[in-house]
Amino acid sequence: MVPHLITALTGPINELEQRILESMPAIERWFRLEWMEHTPPFYCSADVRNAGFKLAPVDTNLFPGGFNNLSPEMLPLAVQAAMAAIEKICPEAKNLLLVPENHTRNSFYLTHLATLMRIFTQAGLNVRLGSLAPDLTEPTELTLPDGQSLSFEPLVRHRGRLGLKDFDPCTILLNNDLSAGIPAILEDLHEQYLLPPLHAGWALRRKTQHFKAYDDVAKKFAKLLGMDPWLINPAYAGVDGLDFAVGEGLEALQTQVDAVLAKTRRKYKEYGIAEKPFVVIKPDSGTYGMGIMTVRDAKELDDMSRRACNKMAVIKDGQAVRRVLVQEGVPTNERVNAAVAEPVVYMMDRYVVGGFYRVHAERGADENLNAPGASYVPLAFAPSGSLPRLGEKPGVSAPNRFYMYGVIARLGMVAASYELEVTDPQAEVYA
Repeated sequence: MVPHLITALTGPINELEQRILESMPAIERWFRLEWMEHTPPFYCSADVRNAGFKLAPVDTNLFPGGFNNLSPEMLPLAVQAAMAAIEKICPEAKNLLLVPENHTRNSFYLTHLATLMRIFTQAGLNVRLGSLAPDLTEPTELTLPDGQSLSFEPLVRHRGRLGLKDFDPCTILLNNDLSAGIPAILEDLHEQYLLPPLHAGWALRRKTQHFKAYDDVAKKFAKLLGMDPWLINPAYAGVDGLDFAVGEGLEALQTQVDAVLAKTRRKYKEYGIAEKPFVVIKPDSGTYGMGIMTVRDAKELDDMSRRACNKMAVIKDGQAVRRVLVQEGVPTNERVNAAVAEPVVYMMDRYVVGGFYRVHAERGADENLNAPGASYVPLAFAPSGSLPRLGEKPGVSAPNRFYMYGVIARLGMVAASYELEVTDPQAEVYA
């Protein structure tokens, strides 16, 4: 079922949809060739913003935490993708150890873990949960809202291998983004596959590195389609040496905000866009929608309140913000029942396996929607994520729109593969 949508699909986005549909064979071949040269992340999700005049991924998460928000009809696709991914990595795999976040009392996150376990169980694996939480010293059962229960067990390290008391997996799936750092228990594992790799975690990963890689991908893809890469690519800049608590580095931040706004204004003028541009300032590492602010003029940073500074200074796990990404703001013109919404696309291996709308009735089109009060509406990706309806008028077909979202999200996934190759600390060993 497609949710009730009000979408401003006009002008350049209609043209982009038309071009993507006309170029579908070339696009799918392009992706196929990319995956011959590069390894996709094991799983990931992309937040996509549709402005009506621009469509772009604004964030790519390598530790997705919302599989529970996918439509149940999508699970067979996820199971097939999981089978393909495991077959490539460890065809003889029997046991999978899933290492979750430590905030396991969150009922939504528990339901997400249950969904992940179901996917990998149906893919033919024995799945168990091993916790990094230091206070978990014995198996602990937690009950889900629907009556199911999950058992969390303390991790055990033995002779260079990670497992549980009576469970020796060949594959370990991290669903912990390592914001607080890399625990020693995960390092230097012997003959075990750790997915995603440690350098995919926020202890080492940087959003500026991702969008540098995405810049390359967008240019390649735009050349393939004969279009302006700006239509699918938000401008950005990185700023280091910040300390919001004492106001350190704000001058450098203002300079970059001005620069990104100036670039965006030029593009708005070129395309006849009457809206006022804005930027989104977000931590260069980290997720959960923390430490994010929208700015329309660099002078706004002169008048930051103490509360705003405190909000920007610290994010998940008490990590201080020293570096930020200044990203061109892409407004969202998607609405679900009159509330502002943005599509989130989920992928596993190289496949789109579903998605949902993140909806927030109390936020504006230029604000971060990943905030308390958000709700989630599954996207009807089942037949449409990979099967567009060719020949239909642009802007009127939900399957075509969802196919377009899947293409843009997969560009983010290709960028993540580039990024992980460049940042791989072992890369020189194999060069």
